[in-house]
Amino acid sequence: MPTRPETNDSNGIVGTTPQNPLEPGIYAPTVAFFTSSDTIDVETTAAHAKRLAHAGITGLVTHGSNGEAVHLDREERQVVTRATRSALDAAGKPHVPIIVGCGAQSTRETLGLCRDAAASGGSHALVLPPSYYGALLTTDLIVEHFCAVADASPIPLVVYNFPAPCGGLDLNSDTILRLARHPKIVGVKLTCGNTGKLARIVAGTKDSHFRVFGGSADFTIQTLSVGGHGVIAGLANVAPKACNEVMRLWSAGRTDEAVAIQAVVARGDWAAIKGGFVSVKAALQRHHGYGGQPRKPCALLEGEALEAQMGEFAELVELEQSMGGSSACVENGS
Repeated sequence: MPTRPETNDSNGIVGTTPQNPLEPGIYAPTVAFFTSSDTIDVETTAAHAKRLAHAGITGLVTHGSNGEAVHLDREERQVVTRATRSALDAAGKPHVPIIVGCGAQSTRETLGLCRDAAASGGSHALVLPPSYYGALLTTDLIVEHFCAVADASPIPLVVYNFPAPCGGLDLNSDTILRLARHPKIVGVKLTCGNTGKLARIVAGTKDSHFRVFGGSADFTIQTLSVGGHGVIAGLANVAPKACNEVMRLWSAGRTDEAVAIQAVVARGDWAAIKGGFVSVKAALQRHHGYGGQPRKPCALLEGEALEAQMGEFAELVELEQSMGGSSACVENGS
């Protein structure tokens, strides 16, 4: 375990070397898969991880919002991460990082989840700010929480700024820049969608260890245009090659082509945003032959409503298939 960084003051940490910088790229927060008896479907978990890695995804995220983390117990979380790590290693992708959702309401539990994540093969921890007692939590207390976890965690942290599940708590750019000074806080996922905030954080962390990711595929170009490092996007479960293509074209200076692909991706992402992770699972089931049901009380749409939802993904899926994206069923972990 790394030596505990020397604390300077509540504004940040100094005196150690940053750890495990993340590569720029497209990261996919995977969905959770269950058997008919409502246990973790290890085979499908592994097969999905391999499919995404072979499609060129830079890294995977387990137990994000797409991964039904709040529906899993502690042991199940470890099963999913272990299965994902084992699948990537078996596929010849040991370098692909796994960022593991570890957010909890207490510093103690958050740190425990970080330790579980590391023991299960995770390379980084994705941490939401505590928010249940939001009226009692000052910005300084939230910063202290992140720094205390980062100090003791065996793996570095990525801040997860997602106001929706946090009772509206939205970390501003000043706060995130304070956290970015800690050598073991190595990035942020901005699902808030505030591209002005994103630009300020990029500018404030230039040439540092800190990585700034958009939290949705529909603003990939906006993220890249100000120097951001990519996106962590649930849509990449369904269309990893199309999501990658936006970044590839933009990075190659083929901006008009990138904008054209971004438009298709953004329209498909709107279906995923409106429908949440259950729409991603439904699209996987329809177009890739696996996905299955979410845990109750969540449920897939049915009948005409489901057909309308799947119709909103059709343009994107057609694009993905034109790039060689498989629509075949995943079988036997292949």
